[in-house]
Amino acid sequence: MNITITEKAAAMLNSKMTPGQFLRVTVKEGGCAGLTYDAAITSEMKGSESVVHTAGMINIVTDGASAQFLDGLVIDYSDELINGGLQFTNSNTKSTCGCGQSFNLSGFPKVEGGKCKI
Repeated sequence: MNITITEKAAAMLNSKMTPGQFLRVTVKEGGCAGLTYDAAITSEMKGSESVVHTAGMINIVTDGASAQFLDGLVIDYSDELINGGLQFTNSNTKSTCGCGQSFNLSGFPKVEGGKCKI
């Protein structure tokens, strides 16, 4: 799986995470383009999750349904007042909404009316 964590994001995550914690990244339906990334630092894996990427001390876990949307993902960090925090971009993005918070990927299930269509 090709996931990139920028130096700025790695520094922020390393400052917030304690030993045994990892970054959970999932994809949910939502936003005007159809899909959104969701992330949380946690220490409890769910039964359907597995580690899909390791960068230094940072482990990224996700579930099987979300994994298909993570290849090509770049995780960055912004400390700006508006839209600050972890930023997710994907080289496979076909379209995004105006605010950049949701996306749709080429070659993946189509989202119509807020529901994924395979």
